[in-house]
Amino acid sequence: MRRTLTAGVILAATLCLAAESQPPSPEKEAEVHLTPGAVARPGLFEDVLKADAALFKAFFDDCDVEAVRRLVTDDFEFFHDKDGRSITSGEQFVTITREKCQRQRDGIDFLSTRELVPESVKVYPINNYGAIETGMHRFYAVSKGKPNRLTEVAQFTHVWKEENGQWRLARVLSYDHKLADQPAR
Repeated sequence: MRRTLTAGVILAATLCLAAESQPPSPEKEAEVHLTPGAVARPGLFEDVLKADAALFKAFFDDCDVEAVRRLVTDDFEFFHDKDGRSITSGEQFVTITREKCQRQRDGIDFLSTRELVPESVKVYPINNYGAIETGMHRFYAVSKGKPNRLTEVAQFTHVWKEENGQWRLARVLSYDHKLADQPAR
């Protein structure tokens, strides 16, 4: 009796699994409808690189807090492999910029600059929003009268928002930081 019951349970389970593994048989097969990806408009790459250059010049080279404010969105977010989600608004980024510039003027923090690696940059359009920029950049310590000293290299992904012809940075992913004096991973 026990064997018959066990065999019956196994048979029932096998039949259920077999029935579940059969795909449903649709009465009518659905048509495939796909939307193509966004197509870059002429000049998109150059426009994004111009906005990129303006933002990093304002942040690193000029300490131009007002220009930084104009070049980031109100809902700006910054994700960093070292710090996590470290900035959650445009105003917070402006405050951080102002404080960094003051520390540099006071000699507490070293002066630095950023160099975009041109051959690494790619720009992809985002319909009804802006563009994604990806690439690699290098960071340098700047000392008067001395050559700039490479400090680190990193990858980035930026999401740019275009509103009325004005490009503003909305999201930053900064990752894969390698210190200049560390061996490659």
